[in-house]
Amino acid sequence: MIGSALSRWTMAYFAAALAFLIAAQALMTAGYGFPAVAVEAPETLVIVHMVTIGWLSLLMCGALFQFVPVLVAQPLRDEHLALPALLCLLAGLTCLLTGFLQLSGAIDTVIPVLAFAGVLLPAGFALIVWVLARTLWSIRPSGLPLPARFVAGGLASIVITAALGASFAFVLSGQAPGWAEIDLRTVALPTHVTIGLGGWLGFTAVGVSYRLLPMFMLSPDSERSTGHLVFWSGAIALLLIVLAEPLEGLSGSILSTVLAGFLGFAATVLYGVDLVFFYRNRKRRKIELNSWSAIGAFTALYLSVLLLLALLATGTFAQHVGALVYLVAFGWLTGLGLSQLYKIVPFLTWLECYGPVMGRKPTPRVQDLVVETRDRFWFALYYAGVLAGTGALLGAAPVLFRLTAAVTLTATAAIVVELVLARRLVNVATALRLPEGASRPRLFLPS
Repeated sequence: MIGSALSRWTMAYFAAALAFLIAAQALMTAGYGFPAVAVEAPETLVIVHMVTIGWLSLLMCGALFQFVPVLVAQPLRDEHLALPALLCLLAGLTCLLTGFLQLSGAIDTVIPVLAFAGVLLPAGFALIVWVLARTLWSIRPSGLPLPARFVAGGLASIVITAALGASFAFVLSGQAPGWAEIDLRTVALPTHVTIGLGGWLGFTAVGVSYRLLPMFMLSPDSERSTGHLVFWSGAIALLLIVLAEPLEGLSGSILSTVLAGFLGFAATVLYGVDLVFFYRNRKRRKIELNSWSAIGAFTALYLSVLLLLALLATGTFAQHVGALVYLVAFGWLTGLGLSQLYKIVPFLTWLECYGPVMGRKPTPRVQDLVVETRDRFWFALYYAGVLAGTGALLGAAPVLFRLTAAVTLTATAAIVVELVLARRLVNVATALRLPEGASRPRLFLPS
């Protein structure tokens, strides 16, 4: 990372992502969406897409703009497309949310906003894929390192997810051509959800963690055979999920689904083996808060696996799928995202502010930009809120769920405040805050 170019728009992606996360949690606290209404209700779809696109996808895109060049030791290609991509995603998501509000009857407009979303969102993701794929391709003919292979798989997954999502948007808007008219009940909606959460967000998060955890904990970063098994098992599982829909009605459909589940389970177990290896073999003996809080996210991941198995064994999967998705989205993915942002934002801020004077002037440490002893409580409160919220959903207690959503909202807001304080160098001692030659970075816009 030291000496690598900083992505100009990464902080803008992070800021937009955190704004959507706070907004989604506020709506859940107010009782909007599931469980007050059905999982498939338009109100729930508003929350779901604020989280999956507005929060998690924007977070992932901003992080990948910074870390893909590090993974392949090449500069980011066509970086000027990062801003148009962000604008397309924000405009497309606004249209998508407006379309869901239109379906719910909350607003009345004749403008086919869902059709606009079906164009803008794929366009934004296409620009993202173009920039990152070109950067990955730049190291040919040498092979991609393991974390970059996960990213490549995630990019393939977002192409499929965005294409399916666009088809849904056009059908719901009534703007689909006659030959494309489809009954949504027979469309691969589970594929859209599984490839989006498990492929784009999950598979990519696993790949990024294979780089971030060794880098921040000073663990051995050589590629392990278990890591390659995780990649191939996960990649084949995702491929089988994609093929399950074309095989619908054939005997191979059930077989491919079962095999995909087995491979996905095996990949998750092997991933856990590598996580334990990283933590046990770290050279940095004192675990910093970002690595400590990430343990909560990994715990949520494996609790999700146990919950899935329990729901399948008891035949209550359809009844409690909302609780499972909540634990995955907020326990694992959001928990991992917040924990790594707690390190990434100060780290990039340090590089931006003190990198130009490094070795020439006294500078603070990266960890001096935050106060871990103060912030540890907020991460613990966040995970407690997520676990309680999952329990409330399983117990069909909507009032209790709103209270737990308020807890996670409070913890998230506190963490966001800490990130802003780190960005503004508030926690740095006055004597070291701005040495000659250093400049205070902007909050989220490029300098």
